[in-house]
Amino acid sequence: MDDPRLTPARGDLAAKYLEGRLQAARFVSGEEFAVVDALAPLRELPSSDAELLTQALKGERVTIYDRNGEGWAWGQLNSDGYVGWLPDSALAKPGAAPTHKVTAIRTFAFPGPSFKLPPADTLTMGAMVNVIREDGPFAVTSDGQYLPLPHLGRIGDREKDFVAVAERFVGTPYLWGGKSSLGIDCSGLVQLSLNATGIGCPRDSDMQQDGLGRELDIGESKQLRRGDLIFWNDHVAVVRDAASIVHANGYHMATAVENTQDAIARIKAAGNEILAIKRF
Repeated sequence: MDDPRLTPARGDLAAKYLEGRLQAARFVSGEEFAVVDALAPLRELPSSDAELLTQALKGERVTIYDRNGEGWAWGQLNSDGYVGWLPDSALAKPGAAPTHKVTAIRTFAFPGPSFKLPPADTLTMGAMVNVIREDGPFAVTSDGQYLPLPHLGRIGDREKDFVAVAERFVGTPYLWGGKSSLGIDCSGLVQLSLNATGIGCPRDSDMQQDGLGRELDIGESKQLRRGDLIFWNDHVAVVRDAASIVHANGYHMATAVENTQDAIARIKAAGNEILAIKRF
């Protein structure tokens, strides 16, 4: 059965590429847009108080299949395939292709070539921009923003250690559906960190359990290595070393480093057993 989180289909409408696979009143080809806001919420329903499923970052592409005429657009993110409702105001027709991405956990976008100016926006790790030139310590984007050069990398640049990326988010507030240093959840932390190293990663923890690495057997699971992923129901943690993990979690309401055995015992006491340990 098609996963509804990744399948742009409703009873009244579905993506054209799904025609013949499922039933819908009509099928549409969709239209590609770019996310122009720093962070755009992708929600379950077209309402600002609906559940936050995930977030789209500036520069991401999304295929839109429907608009409700009340400020919301329904579509599918091109990056990880997630389906939901985005604010129409966060989207625009794609311009020049992104050349750079934000590599700092967050950075300021200034309206001119001075750090003393009030920032025009805050961009977070993974946001993509088109840089047209450099101006001293700044990269100037095609939409007229000035970003600090040390906070940017080229689109093809790769981090070497995804665990080190995850560790940089320690202290970030926990946010269900969040995918930035302003608020992040457990699977968002894994996805962002792996993406920074050039590894594709599904959005939710159950998808990650199914799609990432190989499952360790009982013997191997007693010797955890940096980069292993521990999965529970609705939760995932990244192994730092033999004794500790880093994870975004509701217990600390933050991304935190925790003793592995203490965390396992605490989570088990809450009725949640380990489902799998995966290794790349």
